[in-house]
Amino acid sequence: MEINEKTKEKIEFDNAFLCDGVKLIAGVDEVGRGPLAGPVVCAAVIMPLDEKLIGGIDDSKKVREKKREELAALIRENAIAYSVAQIEPDEIDELNILRATEKCMAQAIAGLKIKPDLVLVDALEPETGCKVKGVIKGDAQSYNIGAASILAKVYRDAIMCEYDKTYPEYGFAKNKGYGTKVHIEALKESGFCKIHRKTFIKNFSVEKARNPF
Repeated sequence: MEINEKTKEKIEFDNAFLCDGVKLIAGVDEVGRGPLAGPVVCAAVIMPLDEKLIGGIDDSKKVREKKREELAALIRENAIAYSVAQIEPDEIDELNILRATEKCMAQAIAGLKIKPDLVLVDALEPETGCKVKGVIKGDAQSYNIGAASILAKVYRDAIMCEYDKTYPEYGFAKNKGYGTKVHIEALKESGFCKIHRKTFIKNFSVEKARNPF
């Protein structure tokens, strides 16, 4: 895919961190902090910044589904290393979503086969054995964080589509666990299922129902 100006800016953003002590940069992002159901998923990825460059990498929410899947395949094929982790709903209920997300990010970083010199993380700074820098709106600024965002989104969407086969009444294939009207009506009719986050449902109201896509 063509390396456009937006992609060049993201690559330049990451390259600005390179120095004598920083040769390998990883990006980390999460998907699924807001849904009422399903896991939170985090991806960590180390992309080459001088070759095998991929155009179109961006915040996953800004990329169409088909293109996301194409990009995810290219990222997995060309990454120096990547790792995906997930935290299930029962643990999210136990820890709270912020702590669960930070734990998930740390697991994704630990899963990399090569230890990076610096980890750029979208907004958060989880405790890990690596040097970490939180970047506000990092998935829109950093090439590596954008790549992680796409990997996590495609991975989690596939999980929710599989859950839709077991729990078709909630419309997980379309809403991915977010509180859409279809999802809320199903909750009223059938109650919650095994993959619902009970703490989220407890604090949710029909008035807050929205379609995030």
